Amino acid sequence: MSERIQMPANDNASLTRSCAICGKPQLARFKPFCSKRCADIDLGRWMKGTYAVPVAEVDENTEEDR
Repeated sequence: MSERIQMPANDNASLTRSCAICGKPQLARFKPFCSKRCADIDLGRWMKGTYAVPVAEVDENTEEDR
């Protein structure tokens, strides 16, 4: 998931971040997404195991020796 930043048309506007799923501008209500649909897509990916947090396997024998 790469995060894109859109440059504003004028100098007075702040930077607008893009939706983590589709790239449209984020809405504060659904941050970091643009809609409930994109938030639900992300949740579904977590629930299916598409996303995973890497973990280091610990050998049980070495912990017992300590």
